[in-house]
Parts: sequence; C-alpha cells; structure tokens
Amino acid sequence: MDPATTTAARDLARAASVPTGSTGSADRDATGATALAAHLVPLTRDRLRQVLDDALAHRNALTSALAQLTFSGEAAYGADRPDWAVGPFALDPSLTFTLDHQWDDPDGIGWTSSSLYNPTMIEHDGVLHLFYRASPVKESLGSRIGHATRDLTGSGTGTDADTDTDTDTGSGTAAWVDDPANPVVRPTRDLELLGTEDPKIYRAEGRFWLFYNGIWPITEEARVAFPSTGYPVEAVGCDMMLAVSDDLVTWERLGPIADPEQTRLWAKGAVIPRDEHGDAVRVGGEYLMFVSEGFDGVLHVGHSHDMRTWRFEPTPYLDLSSVGGHLHEVAAAIVTGDGRLVLDVFHDDAEGRFAASQALYDVERPFDQLALTPGGSLCWGGLGRVDGRWTFAQGWDAPPGRRDLYVYREADGGGVDDPVDRPS
Repeated sequence: MDPATTTAARDLARAASVPTGSTGSADRDATGATALAAHLVPLTRDRLRQVLDDALAHRNALTSALAQLTFSGEAAYGADRPDWAVGPFALDPSLTFTLDHQWDDPDGIGWTSSSLYNPTMIEHDGVLHLFYRASPVKESLGSRIGHATRDLTGSGTGTDADTDTDTDTGSGTAAWVDDPANPVVRPTRDLELLGTEDPKIYRAEGRFWLFYNGIWPITEEARVAFPSTGYPVEAVGCDMMLAVSDDLVTWERLGPIADPEQTRLWAKGAVIPRDEHGDAVRVGGEYLMFVSEGFDGVLHVGHSHDMRTWRFEPTPYLDLSSVGGHLHEVAAAIVTGDGRLVLDVFHDDAEGRFAASQALYDVERPFDQLALTPGGSLCWGGLGRVDGRWTFAQGWDAPPGRRDLYVYREADGGGVDDPVDRPS
C-alpha cells in the first residue's frame, strides 16, 4: 500500500468518532458484517471531500510506469509459448475509448477524474458495454465506476456524432457513447468511503452481475476485532461488493459478499471462470470464485449456486514456485472452450520485478495446476471474444492528463506495438 494512501486512510479513521455499539449506514444487514459495522467510519460528504483532497495529492512512481505490452506483447510470451496460452496481444486503435468531459458530481464535492483503467467489457445484443474505474489520479483513492457503450453493428444512433472512421478500412463504425447517468457506481456505503474500484461483469442466471471493490478506512477497533496475522492490513480495508441488473443500466446494489471473520478486513478480486461471451461458467455444477488477496494470506475459492450467495473455503490452487516470485493477484479466469481453464496472474519475478504468467487447468479439475507460462493480459475485468479474437481493455498507457482506455486484441500482425511514444 502506498504510504500516502495509508496516511490518508489513517487520518480519516482517527478523526472519526465510532462509538461502540453504533452501526454504519446500510451495512448492518449485509451477511456477516454486523460486527464490523460497529467499527466503520461513517460516510459523510465532508469525509468524501477529504478523500478527494488526499487523492489529488497521490503519486506512485511504480504504478505510473506500468506499460501494458510489457506483460501482454509477443516478447512477454516468449518463443516457446504453448498453444493453450491466451495471447499475445496488440493494440487495436480503432476501439480506443476517450472520456472528453467531466461527469456530473452527485455528491457536490467537486469530484473530477484524470485517469481511467481496470475496465471490464461484455457484449449484449450487438452492443459492447464497457464499465471502467475513473480516478482523480492514477491508482488513487476516491474512484468511481463509469459505463459506456459501442454499437458493434455499425448503426450507431444515426447521428454524425456517433460515427467514427476506421483508419484501416475507411468504413464508418459506431463510436463509444458515455453513459449520461455516470457514475453508475459511487460510494454510498461506509464500506465504500475511500472509493469504488475495479469492476468485473458477468452474465449468469439470466441477469448481469457486477462485482467491484469497496475501499474503506480501518479503525483500530476493527483491527482488534478482526486481526490479520497472515496478510499485511494497515489503514485501508477492501471488500468484494456486488450489484445486479437485468439490463446493464439499472443496478441493485447488494453489498459485500464475504464475511469479515474470513476476510480479516481485506478481500479483493472476484475472479469467476468466464467464457468468450462473458458468461460465468459453472464448474462441477456451481460457480467458482478465485480469491487471491486477503483472507489472512490464504488462497480461497468461493462457491455459489446463484451468483448472489457465496461460501468461501481455503484452497491451494496456484503454485508460482517455478518463477520464484510473490503473487500479487489473479486477474482473470478464462474458459477457452476446449476443456481448458487459464488463470491470468500478476506477480513478482525472482528479481522482484512486476510480471505476468498464465496457469493451465482442466476445467473439470480447476484446482490442479498443469502448467505455467510467461505472459498474460493482466485484465482485471476479464476477457471476451470480439469478432472472434480474445479482447480486453486497459488504461495504463494513457499519457498523463488523458483519459483513454485502449483495447487490445489477440495479435495477428496488424496491431500496434505501443499506443504512445515513450521517452528513451
């Protein structure tokens, strides 16, 4: 955790008055959260404004230096790339999304964004839906979640403003349209005081399920009540939150999905096996969720029959010993359609540098790792096929001050190596 971020959260926790026996707004009814709710910092407009002020001062040289194709380009996969690996990828500039305006601010605190990243996409009825994290500063607190759409049929809305020209073919294609209702998810619960982040979208049970991270400041009382001896939890807590929709427009927010008695104040990454269409895939008759951060430092897998209610069990499903590195997070679980499951993994290599790898499993034996190979998408929102090619989006490479999300697709020799010119 970045020191500036930790300090900001600690200041909020210290300044808040959380009397014993009180409960935070909207969280008292969440499964397993009653005890934690007594120790949460209540969400108020003044505290949201303080989070924004701290976010605007945020700087992190490590995350600012991230470059997508370092992990996802042909060189990252190497010459011995196995046929089961998903990738490598190249930029498709015709699908770039740019946010060129600031959203309305329902909280009235002067919130603005300068960076977009960690999006998730799903196609439905010929329309590509993009949900993305918007932050005051790249990788800062105070994030919100936005939504945009793109008509893949090329019909758009029939107006010039909704038509792009493909630079390769010269043909007209529908442009991205940002949702006027943005932000579609913003902090409204105490468990979201520090932000709503990193959406993941799935189709299942005839509905759409949007998981995201709720970020909140940890009080000393919460730390004592839920000690985490195996995973470093400091001043910032993280919960996996859930919203559900029938139309990808109107969302019912259901709150956290995991019990703090298990998470020990940190649970991040609702990674569910997902097929090329964005459908959550049942494995052995149930939905699985690979969780790789928090839970007192123990890998867990969630089990559900309905996508709404989850039961988590410790499960050692990943072995990185062959690369000698430390696991940061499992980014995505890809069901490739040939009986294979591929986990896309973010970790350190033996020298402590950020790296990506992919792990192979038989989809019927999802905890028995068969192989590990370098390279990956590091797409926290999952991958899907668009026009037959595995595709994902990310905003790491956007130049400072630009709110771009770049779309990367399976490389076929026609992509672009890097979306921006970088200083030597």
